[in-house]
Amino acid sequence: MVIGAGFLLPGIVANAQKVSDILPQDATVQACVQYALNHYPLIQQALLDEQITDRQIKSKLADWYPQITASAGYQNDFQLTATPFNGAVVYSGTYNNSTAGIAVSQNIFNRDVLLASQTRKDVMMQARQGTISNKIDLAVNVSKAFYDVLLSEKEIEILGDDIARLERNLTDAYSQYRGGLVDKTDYKRATISLNNSKAQRKSEQETLKAKYAFLTQLMGYTGKDSLHLSYDSAQMEGEVSLDTLVLPDYSKRIEYQRLLTQKRLQQADIKYNKWSYLPTVTAGAGYNLNYLNSRIGPLYSNNFPNSYAGVEVSLPLFQGNKRNHNIRIAELQLTRIDWDLVNLQNTITTQYAQSMAAYKSNLNNYLVERDNLGLAKDVFHTIELQYRSGLKAYLDLITSETDLRTAQSNYSDALYEVLSSKLDVERALGTVQY
Repeated sequence: MVIGAGFLLPGIVANAQKVSDILPQDATVQACVQYALNHYPLIQQALLDEQITDRQIKSKLADWYPQITASAGYQNDFQLTATPFNGAVVYSGTYNNSTAGIAVSQNIFNRDVLLASQTRKDVMMQARQGTISNKIDLAVNVSKAFYDVLLSEKEIEILGDDIARLERNLTDAYSQYRGGLVDKTDYKRATISLNNSKAQRKSEQETLKAKYAFLTQLMGYTGKDSLHLSYDSAQMEGEVSLDTLVLPDYSKRIEYQRLLTQKRLQQADIKYNKWSYLPTVTAGAGYNLNYLNSRIGPLYSNNFPNSYAGVEVSLPLFQGNKRNHNIRIAELQLTRIDWDLVNLQNTITTQYAQSMAAYKSNLNNYLVERDNLGLAKDVFHTIELQYRSGLKAYLDLITSETDLRTAQSNYSDALYEVLSSKLDVERALGTVQY
């Protein structure tokens, strides 16, 4: 049976194949996860956000480099500037003037640029951690959607086998009725059971279409060909186990790591506000060419250059205690993040306890349903032989057949539930790989 390779996400994704733009003809859960990581729009947007953040950081750090500006201009004065001098009015200036110059400035101390320089690694890490969080969620969701599709496919397969048995039973019951061995009740009961199974299979087939649509949406799959899933039943059954003695390590959770990064950035923000008491220092130099003449023709024949160099220091002396308030706000926000960390630790502990309890319950249910399935098969085959030998009534056969179908469905449900809850435990532990 080709339906399979693997249902344990960490094992899946740790050994996952390279991302490919083309899904194999029979897509395993690994292939679906990898394809989703390469095509799901939210992941692609997160990767773009990383690039945007990187460019923003570089844009801020560019202010550490010398800033060079070139300028040029021409001006014609229709009237010269009048200036009073010794009781008379004197006109000064020329009718035509033109300038060309170059200026250079260099930040020596600027708290905005200093903040960008000291936080660039954490800002970039924050963007990457957002992408990692999205990838973890997507990997888990795609795997669960994969299992859900398989569950419906298995249910349809079970109903197909059941319909085949019921059709055979209907034929036998009708033959016995025509032969006068039984009354018409048996074949009518067979007809009712057959119709119910066909109706249920039709319902599952329609549900399967919706589940496939959801899976392809999560994967970002837009191919023209239908999606065909592959799994190995034996390997799937072998992946249900989990070490239940492992305790959660907060540092492995991406949410905890993101809060630590946010805390470091907030600590840097406190420093930034404290730096507001320091002056902004900038060095500058320039050289200008000045052309002055009353006539435009010979304007550029004479040059009167000037040059300069200097340092500018600026410091707000009083802002209504604004700087103290900003520092206090930043410190309170840091304290708030500390409480966020405490709350997250409590949340992780609760998530682990809930997911582990669900896993243990589902694992026990899976083991019980696996035993029930074996028993139901034995009972059905025994009663089927007895019925054909005339030792059992048709009602007994119908009951055993219903029990078998129920056991098969319950087993499939239990297997899906235990694999799904195992993913929840791994997410709570922070061990999901992608």
